[in-house]
Amino acid sequence: MEPDTVERDLVKLVLTVVELLRQLMERQALRRFDEGDLTEEQEERIGLTLMLLGDRMAELRDRYGLRPEDLNLDLGP
Repeated sequence: MEPDTVERDLVKLVLTVVELLRQLMERQALRRFDEGDLTEEQEERIGLTLMLLGDRMAELRDRYGLRPEDLNLDLGP
């Protein structure tokens, strides 16, 4: 087993878990937006946080030659 392969596989696993958590956070935020549970400041902060996390995820995928599909777990609806 090559060290580069081990590193890439580990990064893929970690990013898959982070992507799963990001999607769950996004769904929770959308639900709270729809219910009107958040102040405008909270909405802006959550939106910015999710955007920055998405950007960072894209950078890491690019660095390790991964596509968004590589991190997809089919959890159903």
